[in-house]
Amino acid sequence: MGKILIEDIEIYAYHGYYAEEQKTGGNFVVNLEMDVDFEDAFDSDDLNDTYNYQLAYDVVVTEMKNNSALLEHIAFRIADKIIQESVKVKKITVKIEKMNPPLGGNVRSVGIEITKEREQ
Repeated sequence: MGKILIEDIEIYAYHGYYAEEQKTGGNFVVNLEMDVDFEDAFDSDDLNDTYNYQLAYDVVVTEMKNNSALLEHIAFRIADKIIQESVKVKKITVKIEKMNPPLGGNVRSVGIEITKEREQ
């Protein structure tokens, strides 16, 4: 068992509770941490024996294109899709940050983090 980390995926997207946020869009940063079964890959050096993190990146890009009011909703969709796609992924943590949120002051980001485990 090991971890695959994909850090600081920067995406411009149209998420937010307020109509203006969904109209003008904003910058988001997504981070993934996945517990993955590496056992077979240790010996084989074969991509088919691990989880191809390009697939996770593609899920993030696809799900970030689907507008949502809540970051929680997007993060769950990302986690759920990745867990469903590969039995190699045992657990995933998804962190999404909205950069420069419209809070009326100077705030670098707001964000959420969720963790989903494969059901046994």
